[in-house]
Amino acid sequence: MGTVIYALCAIASIVCFGLLFRSAVASKQRLIFWTAFCFFLLSIQNIILFIDLTVISQTDLSIWRTSAGFVGCSGLLFALLWESR
Repeated sequence: MGTVIYALCAIASIVCFGLLFRSAVASKQRLIFWTAFCFFLLSIQNIILFIDLTVISQTDLSIWRTSAGFVGCSGLLFALLWESR
């Protein structure tokens, strides 16, 4: 059951990235681009989580998946602060 949930989370974040990126290209707004960037890295985080817990469970990939989420959320925070000026 956990495998299905990890896969669905990865698919949902990939779809969100795709929709946000398409909107960013169409509207040329930087905040939407940074949000798409955040969802791209959250997608990477979910894919690494799926690989870590289901495919190669002998290797600990928690540093890589945490780093991807941290960089994505930090980029979005930077964009929110930058665009608020």
